[in-house]
Amino acid sequence: MMRIAKEFTFDMAHMLDGHDGKCHNLHGHTYTLQVEVAGDLIANGPKAGMVLDYGDIKRIVKEHVTAKLDHAFAYFEGNENECRIAKLLQEMDRKTVALPCRTTAEGMAVVIHDWLAPYLSVCAIRLGETPTSFCEYRGELS
Repeated sequence: MMRIAKEFTFDMAHMLDGHDGKCHNLHGHTYTLQVEVAGDLIANGPKAGMVLDYGDIKRIVKEHVTAKLDHAFAYFEGNENECRIAKLLQEMDRKTVALPCRTTAEGMAVVIHDWLAPYLSVCAIRLGETPTSFCEYRGELS
């Protein structure tokens, strides 16, 4: 089995309501996202010798991840304060995205994995929140 990866960037705002550090405040990051896919090499045809065309990975990640998150306010749908801010932004016709977890890098990595798993055999998601901080989630192969 072979593993390949493609890297993406997107900008997103969030806050961690109730956090005991400065991330309690509304702020943003330029995230780096590495999507690692596993599979056997294609034996025949125009894509022979590939696990998957990198262009296909790009198209799928753009459609299911970066189009949703880039330049959005991501918020935890279970947090009252974050929902209040999202509602105000929505009233102002601003881009928001509700997540089923806190918008930590760890939580977002799991969500991104789950968004992509129906379309790619994702074996790892690496999400960098700053140039020196990242997390990695290795879910089960789909």
